[in-house]
Amino acid sequence: MYKVRAILDVEEDVIRTIMFDENLSLEKLHFDIANAFGLEGNEMASFYKSDDEWNQGLEIPLFNMAEAGEELSMASCTTKDILENKNDKLIYVYDFLQMWTFYIELIESSEEAVAETKTILSVGEMPKDAPEKVFESDQLLSDFDDENRDMFNDFEDLDSLDLDNY
Repeated sequence: MYKVRAILDVEEDVIRTIMFDENLSLEKLHFDIANAFGLEGNEMASFYKSDDEWNQGLEIPLFNMAEAGEELSMASCTTKDILENKNDKLIYVYDFLQMWTFYIELIESSEEAVAETKTILSVGEMPKDAPEKVFESDQLLSDFDDENRDMFNDFEDLDSLDLDNY
């Protein structure tokens, strides 16, 4: 039996604790997490392995994207193979247009058998709309634009330049 805590990345606390069999595929966990938060589960999604600081690592997509068919997918991974130890973490991104982001952490495991997945703790309500995400590269580009806005002003009026006398 595994228990994971799933925390939605929003201002207000929206948390679910989900209990399931350790042999559950990540694909089934995807549907169970979506269901626990009131989502339909019909959007693209990915899990990402994560370290203790929640840095995004290896992607495990919903569908195998490799042409040869040998890459990872949620259907080919079981939770016990990905979440091997207590406190192991995953980042789960649901709906790449809305970018619902969840932090998943294995909080308990035991030899107890579990017949079906259960949400055993529910805190907070799912917001109607996903929060806007600010990506670091977007901020860096914005900072660059602000710093260099006047760098090329000398070239604004090329028609007034006398290029024949150079």
